[in-house]
Amino acid sequence: MNKKILIITYYWPPAGGPGVQRWLKFTKYLPEFGYEPHVYIPENPSYPILDQSLVKEINPKVKIIKKPIWEPYQLAEKITKKNKDFKAGQFETSKKLGLLSRLSVFIRGNFFIPDARKFWIKPSIAFLTDYIKEHKIDILITTGPPHSMHLIGLGLKQICKENLKWIADFRDPWTKISYYSQLKLTHKSDKKHKELEKKVMQTADVVISTSYTDKENFEKLGAKNVVCITNGFDSEVNILNKKTLKFTLSYVGMLETLRNPVNLWNVLSELISQNPEFASHFCLKFVGKISNSILDELNHSIIKDKMVNIGYLSHTESINEMNNSDLLLITNFNNEQSKGIIPGKLFEYLATGKGILSLGPKNADVEKILNETESGKHFTYYDHENLMSFLMNEFEKWKNNLIASPNLKNSKFHRKMLTEDLSNTIFSIFQKKIQN
Repeated sequence: MNKKILIITYYWPPAGGPGVQRWLKFTKYLPEFGYEPHVYIPENPSYPILDQSLVKEINPKVKIIKKPIWEPYQLAEKITKKNKDFKAGQFETSKKLGLLSRLSVFIRGNFFIPDARKFWIKPSIAFLTDYIKEHKIDILITTGPPHSMHLIGLGLKQICKENLKWIADFRDPWTKISYYSQLKLTHKSDKKHKELEKKVMQTADVVISTSYTDKENFEKLGAKNVVCITNGFDSEVNILNKKTLKFTLSYVGMLETLRNPVNLWNVLSELISQNPEFASHFCLKFVGKISNSILDELNHSIIKDKMVNIGYLSHTESINEMNNSDLLLITNFNNEQSKGIIPGKLFEYLATGKGILSLGPKNADVEKILNETESGKHFTYYDHENLMSFLMNEFEKWKNNLIASPNLKNSKFHRKMLTEDLSNTIFSIFQKKIQN
């Protein structure tokens, strides 16, 4: 008989973007390990990005439960269209925000704690308390952000106590996220966020992080049992071994102002202006939503004529664009606090076998993975000369038709392997429950 698991998530197909991928893929493979996933989602969510292609990836063995949610984003978007970007995770620096946008950020951070989905917490606890008893659910998993999902888990754990084991999965950290300082919090609100975060950490039976640094930080907050299970890639990512028409550097995903790799643009501008051969063969490709300020910057530079901005594509189409590239770009926030961020797209980058160019803080978790898998190179935002040498070396490889080959060192990041790690974590909880 399959063990029953209840997963509470806000993001689920047809939601697009990286947030939906993690549990869509876990639930794809969990039945193979003897688990019956029940997934609780909002009936009428406000998703910033849609990707209908992901709907067909839902495992038919997954039982979906939907309940209505009320969230204030529709009202916020009437105040200013920029609130749609804020909802999608695009944060401009405070200097570039208008008065209405700054007001909206202040209201969001101080009046909607932990986030604007807070109004789903109480009705969800009331409904799921009965659902858990009726369906004899043993394991509860909440995944955030939004971190209000964890508060649903906290409420259910307090009611069901030892009869229910709770796993809190943090796809991103709560108060350690890079844009937390952009929320314009009062002292009282900041204290409230941190109190709730600590309570979740200390109450959950297991806390899952997606990076090694986050694991260390969660342990410092008092989490009693932290397991790191990174994101990964799935079987639909296939290697395409053929030379591209242009030496193509691609960024796939969302790129906001706070992760703008200015030094890279400077290096590329220098190479284009000084090296006619590089200039004639180079292409910079964007696939996804790119900050207007970054596009404006590039459109006023020598890079403009070498740039292709495709816009948002479905998950499958995005993978095709990765394959039709030579180098894949990943950037991080330019601060020490963000070294634990491992963007989900890194693993799909890895699966293609293409070279990866990473920019971010020193000693980042991304750098550790790239070194471990020998899949690319990580640079700080100010490493000008080494970055230029790396790009020229990769360009020479392209000229000489040195095509990427499969990398067996990446296999540990396949979604099925990661689901086995999750299964082992769940199994250990069941064992403790039996022993108690």
